[in-house]
Amino acid sequence: MPFKEIDVDTVYKGDPQLKKEDIKNLKEWAEMQPHLPKMTELQLILFLQSCYYSNELAKTTIDIYFTVKTLCPDIFANRSIKDPAVKLAATTMLASILPKRTPNGDTVIFFKLMDNNPDNFNFALQIRCFDMITLSHHHREGPQNGITILFDMQGIVFGHFLKLSVVIMKKLLYYLQEGMPIRLKSLQYFNIPSFMDKILALMKPFMKKELYDSIQIHTTMESLYAQVPKDILPQEYGGSCESLKNLHDKFLKLMAESEDLFKFQETQLADESKRPGKPKSISDVFGMEGTFKKLEVD
Repeated sequence: MPFKEIDVDTVYKGDPQLKKEDIKNLKEWAEMQPHLPKMTELQLILFLQSCYYSNELAKTTIDIYFTVKTLCPDIFANRSIKDPAVKLAATTMLASILPKRTPNGDTVIFFKLMDNNPDNFNFALQIRCFDMITLSHHHREGPQNGITILFDMQGIVFGHFLKLSVVIMKKLLYYLQEGMPIRLKSLQYFNIPSFMDKILALMKPFMKKELYDSIQIHTTMESLYAQVPKDILPQEYGGSCESLKNLHDKFLKLMAESEDLFKFQETQLADESKRPGKPKSISDVFGMEGTFKKLEVD
């Protein structure tokens, strides 16, 4: 069935800080950028709200969003659950927006491996699934007050770590911090593997201090519950949310139902040949990939 996104009038009514005049000005700016694709009003709203209603910051974020999406097809292209590789990634991982929010109003995106076999783990495709389901949720439900990403690390073994890529990690964290139209508040991890320090060491060089300081490592469930109350969590963790299996089934169903949105997103690419001034290349944004040091592990 056709993808059903939230009505923009509903978003305006629910957010007194969101001004139609600001969206009008942002739209006029976007339409004057020859390298940018045509955007919907809801997309403009998502960018402005995620930038705390700063038009100038929203302009920068929009440009980065489309630039990264265009220059990184290894992560962002081919957004279809019908593709065997994407389907395997979605089957391997649960990425679920939990029904209840935290006491401070943040939306929780819950991650967990559903298949612990490292052979089926593809870092770039897991990121693609995260991006697809997160933006699909924002298009269905409207802008979110904030996003907390919660990782259950159970089942993650050293074989998964060895499949992480420094290049892909840099692209992910740049996009997450500079281009994705969400308000990312914190990263929460529990059921920690013994090599968590190595994962953090891989991430830290590409993270702003603010985001790195938001990371919380929970060694007990009581520590986790202090940040994400038990009641919010799936049944397996003592919460009132449904089971992991039901959440995963719904995740796969939502991915399939969002096919129209994903196809539209695939068409929205920057045309660097039309960018005013000098076109941007992958090395302009991320540096030469060949200059990354080889990942060394003990």
